[in-house]
Amino acid sequence: MFRIPRPRSLAGQLFAMQAVLVAVVVAGCAVFGYAAARDQAVEAAQRQAGAVARAVADSPSVRAAVRGPDPSAALQPYAERVRADAGVDFVTIMDPAGLRWTHPDPRRIGERFLGNTAPALRGDTFSETYTGTLGPSIRVVTPVVDGGRITALVSSGITVQAVSERLGGRLATLAWVAAGALALGGLGTYVINARLRRHTHGMNAAELSRMHDYHQATLHAVREGVLMLDGRRRISLVNDGGRALLGVEGDLLGRNPGELGLPAPLTGALLADGPRVDEVHLTADRVLVVNTSPVAGGGRRGTVVTLRDHTELQALTGELDHERGFTRALRSQAHEAANRLHTVVSLIELGRTDEAVEFATAELELAQALTDQVVTAVDEPVLAALLLGKAAQAHERGVELVVTPDSALPALPALLPSRDLVTVLGNLVDNAVDAVTGSPGARVEVTARGRGDTLVLTVADNGPGLPAGADVFARGWSGKGPGRGLGLALVRQAAHRHGGTVTVAEPAGGGAAFTVRLPLPLPLPLSAPPPPSQAAAPGPGVPGAERPV
Repeated sequence: MFRIPRPRSLAGQLFAMQAVLVAVVVAGCAVFGYAAARDQAVEAAQRQAGAVARAVADSPSVRAAVRGPDPSAALQPYAERVRADAGVDFVTIMDPAGLRWTHPDPRRIGERFLGNTAPALRGDTFSETYTGTLGPSIRVVTPVVDGGRITALVSSGITVQAVSERLGGRLATLAWVAAGALALGGLGTYVINARLRRHTHGMNAAELSRMHDYHQATLHAVREGVLMLDGRRRISLVNDGGRALLGVEGDLLGRNPGELGLPAPLTGALLADGPRVDEVHLTADRVLVVNTSPVAGGGRRGTVVTLRDHTELQALTGELDHERGFTRALRSQAHEAANRLHTVVSLIELGRTDEAVEFATAELELAQALTDQVVTAVDEPVLAALLLGKAAQAHERGVELVVTPDSALPALPALLPSRDLVTVLGNLVDNAVDAVTGSPGARVEVTARGRGDTLVLTVADNGPGLPAGADVFARGWSGKGPGRGLGLALVRQAAHRHGGTVTVAEPAGGGAAFTVRLPLPLPLPLSAPPPPSQAAAPGPGVPGAERPV
């Protein structure tokens, strides 16, 4: 089966491009070096030949030999010694007419010099490349001046073949240098691209571009928040979900999470060195589940943070806990009702009907009195149902839960979310019942008032009270042991979300009193408190100085 070859990886493409580039650069440098070396060799040959020619022309013995009867006999040995000592290929001395007196080949003596002599006859020294009896050569011709007139000419030169031989040695060195540069460049390119191949996982440019597009689309599509912190704990990436869950706007890239104004525990989790798994943290209006994972690799390369909105789930979990509590209370009430029914039946069987009627009506009057008390004081159906259920749970645990005489709360149609009301009052009542359970005379008082544009909810108990200086609303603080400590934090969060406040006071008789004040969008009608006959007994104590939270 024919298979379409996979495109070369990005590292492979860069390696090929860099190898070709290095080869071209080295070749260009080699050509430039060759040209420069050739020019230098020609200049060196010209300087060498010119120095020899001028030295011979200035020699007194040469001028004296020219004046003699046989210049060739005197000058030929001299010219050959100079040629051998100076390292040139020929030294030719001639008369002004160009007839040679000396030559490396004695047979050429007396023949006419092959080349130009006109500039020298004018008194100038010049150089040229000319093909003579020894082949192409680089030569210099200069006049011999004696008594103010030109009596002879001297030509010294080096053959082009000799210059090429000299250049060949330099070219060999240049070739070795070029080969070494090419090898080093290729090796460096291979090492760099091998590292690039590891970082790009062998993917080509199209695959990297496609992965980047998928990466960006995925980040902006998921509802969960994703943050990436670099090695210096600065935000290098954040998606839309992360911005929404953290409740921050503007450009976050390059900023430290500590600069975003987040709660200190959440900031600490984001900046932690070690991994964090399913930690619950609170912001101004959300419950977040935070997971962090350091990026694997050498050194600290960064951290990946994921955020999940746990607000709805936490509220549903709270409602589920309340429903479970109601179920347990109903189960307990059913058990108690069965016991009472058996008692009534037994009394009737024993013929003691008056006592049976008295026993049955006493229990009914007690239950009806509690219902009348709650319904009369609290018209809001959600809070009334919650208080009735909590009263049954408290009674099962041996705690008396009552509504204070000054409670007067009309219905709150669409002013505040019912879920937030359940969160606030339910958590406060649960904490109060937990605090007094097992204490003699355990009692919890609930006050609910709606006056004007403010809703006031107060829950007081006669338990052991709060530790001095404790931040009871901080996430994780609990008097019930580890793994708890979220209820009061949720109460404060819900109150702050609606612009309200939470305060805690220590009554003179002991215990703790929590008060939540929530502003209402619309003023409520004034409601008179229930008559004293329907009110509950006095509370555990008078609240002392409140501590705002």
